Amino acid sequence: MAKREVKTDLWVYDLLKQANIHLDPQGSSIKEIDTALKTASKKGTGKVGFPEYVGVVKDYLLVIEDKADLAKHIKLDDKGNISAETTAITDYAVNGAVFYGKHLAENTSYKKVIVFGVSGNEKKHKITPVYIDETEFYRELPEVESFISFNEDNIDEYYIREILKENTDYEKETAEILKDASVLHEDLRNYGNLLDTEKPLIVSGILLALRESEYKNFSVNDLTGDSVKTDGQKIYDAINANLQRANVSPEVKKDKILSQFAFIKDTVKLNEIEPKLKKTPLKHFAEYLNDKIYKSIRYISSAEDYIGRFYGEFMSYSGGDGQTLGIILTPKHITQLFCDLADLRPADIVFDPCCGTAGFLIAAMHNMLAKAENDTQKKSIRQKQLHGIEMRPNMFTIATTNMILRGDGKSNLINDDFFKQDANKLQLKQATVGMMNPPYSQGSKQNPDLYEMAFVEHLLDSLVTGARCIVIVPQSSMTGKTKEEQALKENILKHHTLEGVISLNKDTFYGVGTIPCIAVFTAGEPHPADKICKFINFENDGYKVAPHIGLIETESAKDKKQHLLDVWFDRIDAETKFCVKTTIEATDEWLHSFYYFNDAIPTEDEFIKTIGDYLTFEFSMVMQGREYLFEEGNHAESE
Repeated sequence: MAKREVKTDLWVYDLLKQANIHLDPQGSSIKEIDTALKTASKKGTGKVGFPEYVGVVKDYLLVIEDKADLAKHIKLDDKGNISAETTAITDYAVNGAVFYGKHLAENTSYKKVIVFGVSGNEKKHKITPVYIDETEFYRELPEVESFISFNEDNIDEYYIREILKENTDYEKETAEILKDASVLHEDLRNYGNLLDTEKPLIVSGILLALRESEYKNFSVNDLTGDSVKTDGQKIYDAINANLQRANVSPEVKKDKILSQFAFIKDTVKLNEIEPKLKKTPLKHFAEYLNDKIYKSIRYISSAEDYIGRFYGEFMSYSGGDGQTLGIILTPKHITQLFCDLADLRPADIVFDPCCGTAGFLIAAMHNMLAKAENDTQKKSIRQKQLHGIEMRPNMFTIATTNMILRGDGKSNLINDDFFKQDANKLQLKQATVGMMNPPYSQGSKQNPDLYEMAFVEHLLDSLVTGARCIVIVPQSSMTGKTKEEQALKENILKHHTLEGVISLNKDTFYGVGTIPCIAVFTAGEPHPADKICKFINFENDGYKVAPHIGLIETESAKDKKQHLLDVWFDRIDAETKFCVKTTIEATDEWLHSFYYFNDAIPTEDEFIKTIGDYLTFEFSMVMQGREYLFEEGNHAESE
């Protein structure tokens, strides 16, 4: 038993180290805590007692008690409360942790105590947090997989969400973005009489003009409703100047973008004084965007794709053309997960051939800049290492605007059809990472080139050998349901390697109805027959649907993501219900649900329940005169 306990202690130590949390083992370097523990005997003798680990993160006191045996995780009394009996405190992880937590809450100045009962090992375990306040009131919290939510960066957010049950700043920010988008959409409709495709363009165009205000060449106050040089002409000129300042080249590319903004100066209704507003609609929109969104984009270092969020909201209000064209914008937490799965480095070159509003490229840029060591490296990332293709002119314009507003330095985007690009020429970009959310449900027997897997194959062919390629596609594309898709899967394995597939939350694309997965490949290396791939069930990702907001992050999301990454990078093992490791065939359905079988040994309680169910069934049949069901031989004749 002692050896098992030591192994558990070391595993818990590793978990703390991964979460960047330092706690003291068997005592405390903080005098106040150490003094209190000198009278913390579990057996009530009043002598010294030490939990496995104890320490402080910010103003929170953390205590950990662990047991090697899962059966010794927690013991409840007959009222369903955590038992305070001496044997329960000494023998069970949660009970012991709560005992120490209450003792320290009473005998130290710490007002916020979070204790953890931990049992099991890295493959099969339970980690139960319990919150204890200065009154010694305790509250059990949802189980976690790691301690990532409790480090310096995350513990305040966890406390606000899970203990205070209040919205975090991010949730408030998200709600505000959606509210702002709703108000602006209503004004665009009432005062602008704009097409669905023009609404996001007017947002991105005005934001470019506002960027020029930093150089004293444009001001919202300049928009006076002049009939000679209209407000639209002033905004259009500012857009033109800012595209030149951003060094958008070649000239044909700049002209393409400008042509998308021409309606701003040419639409009469936008440039006339509106009686209710007592100003032009354009001035009204510019004032609103300057106040509500421009400052957030320019001065807050965030990977949030604000323009993408506005675009998505406009499309949802208007019915839009997004879904009919298979356009599904990628949520921020997925673009960030891509960066983590790719393990991005400052020297990487990232390519997204279906870049939409540039969400993946923005996330990649923020991730790489945070890891860059000097200004030269940062300049290279912005100017040379982010590449994208977008076919639709209005989306291309929005993406380019988005990248310019984020200071990418050059905006290496192309307005073209990805399939018209020669993969060998695209390889000259030397992209080491491919990221993609291709158009969905566009392929058919008549148009096999538009299947999601056709996009995946073309992207893989466009990357350098050894490049990491990550895509998010419908789960149905992994099954190879048509002959054409099956052929695509076979051909991909001939030239590239599948690393694994992660099944995602069905609400990831909330309101769309597509159930997605993430597939990870290595480009240019044929798939070996004995290659072990990972298939992960990440449907429970810690995100939920909130009324009037959509998909939001819960307090468990960071913990669940950390667990996913630990399993993906082989830092820990996981049960097969979460991750199956196996060789594959092209004819397989590349999903966790295809490979998974329940290999867990039944517990004693499960065994007793099954026997009980069987005996109940047998008794019922006997009472109905059907005891012959349990006799040997062929009994059909006995009837």
